[in-house]
Amino acid sequence: MRAVLSLAAIPATTLLLRASGTANPTTIALALLLVVLFIAAFADLRVAVIASFAAMVCFNYFFLPPVGALTIADPSNWVALIAFLIVGIVASQLSALARSRAQDALDRRMELIRLFDLTRDILLTTESAGALDAIARSVARRFDQELVAICVPPRDGAWQVHHGGVAAPEIEAAELDRALAGSTGAVEFDARSRSYGGQRTVPSSAGPITLVPVRIGMRAIGLLATAEGRLEPGTRDAIAGVVAIALERLQFLDERRTAELARQRAELSSALLASLSHDLRTPLTAIRAAVSNLEADGISESQRRDQARLASGQLERLTRLFNEILDMARIESGAVEVERWWATPAEIIEAAVAHAAHDVEGREVRVDADDDTAVDVDPRLVSSAVAHLIENAAHYAPDGPIDIRAVAAGDGLRIEVRDHGPGLQVSELDRLFEPFYRGESFRQRVVGTGMGLAITRGLLAAQGGRVWGENAPAGGALFSIVVPARIRTVSSGAPT
Repeated sequence: MRAVLSLAAIPATTLLLRASGTANPTTIALALLLVVLFIAAFADLRVAVIASFAAMVCFNYFFLPPVGALTIADPSNWVALIAFLIVGIVASQLSALARSRAQDALDRRMELIRLFDLTRDILLTTESAGALDAIARSVARRFDQELVAICVPPRDGAWQVHHGGVAAPEIEAAELDRALAGSTGAVEFDARSRSYGGQRTVPSSAGPITLVPVRIGMRAIGLLATAEGRLEPGTRDAIAGVVAIALERLQFLDERRTAELARQRAELSSALLASLSHDLRTPLTAIRAAVSNLEADGISESQRRDQARLASGQLERLTRLFNEILDMARIESGAVEVERWWATPAEIIEAAVAHAAHDVEGREVRVDADDDTAVDVDPRLVSSAVAHLIENAAHYAPDGPIDIRAVAAGDGLRIEVRDHGPGLQVSELDRLFEPFYRGESFRQRVVGTGMGLAITRGLLAAQGGRVWGENAPAGGALFSIVVPARIRTVSSGAPT
């Protein structure tokens, strides 16, 4: 359409000049030349050259004597005619060259934008699982490709091919092996194609595809597959470079995650040893002293009972400590087994309060629990988690009642444990559920290991539940539990 409109402009201009009665050849030549320049600015070179020849023919036939013939009576008009043609062709070529360079600059700009967007997609990828598939999809989306695949060479098995486009062609492993082997050796940059070489076109089930080496430094670590002819060699090489950075980044993330796990295990072991050395020494010393007193002569019966009660309490404290250690070990190793059965919120809270009876002895515990509905949870794990929250409230808020509320809501079981103590430090909310963490202001005043809240979170996470802490509007600390579960009414027994 652009070519037709451009070529139609020459006869239209000729008709206008004829209708205006202009007889000056210079004016006519400049008008036609102006039209040719406009055509050269908006059309390609071939159309501009044809327009130059058409303008020359119209100028000769309609305006140079003898008018109505292609012959020229005055030899000086040949010079004007040839100059007109040369100017038109040269102007067309210059305009086409400028337009081509502007288009190249625009293409390079769009390429940089797409590479930047692709790099941003890679930086937002933090999980190793499925990362290569996501990167392949990002390449296909950013560069409008229907066929993109990232091929990772095998270590022990077959090639790993991660497809990101609409098509998922099958590529023979032998072709991948040859392409990877051909990318080894010296790497030379080709300035004309803006690529480092090593690209290879191979057949596939979806037609010919181009394999580009994915290099880190001089070493090829994989291949990038794209449809043949859809991208320039330099663009394919640039994408392969970004993919190489992504692969290296994923490797670094895995190594950092492994190092972080090793560091956490080391810190956990160190904290566990420190906690055991402190929390075991105190009850063992008390038990040893109580046993020595029981063996002594001359003590009354009431004193013997007091010493026996002291030893029994310290033994119970040791038992809870070892149970916490076992629970923590099960949680860390992922060995928490979930056995769901139907139980009412009231039954769960009753078991939790009984479990924490030693810590809440003499304290007012106000319970508001639903006994008309039942939830499909593991009551042992939930009651144990709630017991740790009750013990936590008893230790850190020694005054005032402990309020417990449990209901079967639409999303499962919801439990709230609130005390009337000083509340939680805002700066410590993010660390409440870390193993062995205890508040700065309570470390010297409250006896404990700091494992209770971490165990609570682990026991609930095994059932898909969660727990969080906050300050209650009326004062004190408020811990909330949500465990997803099915619900049924106790009377009908029908699940809802």
